[in-house]
Amino acid sequence: MNAPLNTPTNPVAKALWYIENNFAGELLLDEIANVAGVSRYHVSRAFGEAIGRPITGYVRGRRLTEAAKALASGATDILTVALAVGYGSHEAFTRAFREQFGLTPESVRAQRHVDNIALVEAVSMNHSVLKELAEPRFETRKAFLVAGLSARYDYESCGGGIPAQWQRFGPYIGSVAGQVGSDAYGVRYNSDDNGLDYLCGVEVGEFSQLPPELSRVRVPANRYAVFTHYGHISAIRSTWSTIWSKWLPKSGHQIADAPDFERYDARFDPRSGNGEVEIWVPLKG
Repeated sequence: MNAPLNTPTNPVAKALWYIENNFAGELLLDEIANVAGVSRYHVSRAFGEAIGRPITGYVRGRRLTEAAKALASGATDILTVALAVGYGSHEAFTRAFREQFGLTPESVRAQRHVDNIALVEAVSMNHSVLKELAEPRFETRKAFLVAGLSARYDYESCGGGIPAQWQRFGPYIGSVAGQVGSDAYGVRYNSDDNGLDYLCGVEVGEFSQLPPELSRVRVPANRYAVFTHYGHISAIRSTWSTIWSKWLPKSGHQIADAPDFERYDARFDPRSGNGEVEIWVPLKG
């Protein structure tokens, strides 16, 4: 059973409440972060992990969804609808509307329904967050190098794309030049409001002998909170979401602007997807 997302300390719940009450006006990330009580970086990451889309994408989708409903209900003046959801001109609204739904505002108004477009409805406040999360251990780790296959994901698509990425990297494991140890790593870096880069790889001693198709990430020395995800790997997003949305706000710790990573060792079975995976979250101080 999942705990409700709308706990008093949950930054995602606070951000959602603020967005849903203000998305027709100008919404600045700094304002959302201030309401959520965390940094811009923290609220962007937490929101993306919990909701599955970036804050900007969610706000745009909610605005245009409400506009589409108004048009399908018979609103006669498109500019009035555009202004009501935060767009300053008919042209800007039409361009955004077509990019979001693949249809023009005029066509939705004419068809008088929204059955054929993908609406972005308000997210329920009971999104998947674990009821219980085991307390982490704390470790300081020296800088290390990881080489593997990297891809850029938005928060909506990473759940589906990462397993296929690991399948592509599988044949490399054990044969990467200069590989150190047998553990595999899923490194998440270059995070922003729109998404993140994810590298599935192995630790290496140096980068100089790597083939050109392999990407490289240097993970700097840092102090970490180390969590363990139990069960099937398909549910790891709930563990990540719980860390960002529940544990970090309550812990008093601040996240460092550095890569975080998953560590796959002998406790994880890559064939079945079952086992234990460590999640290393970098902390300030």
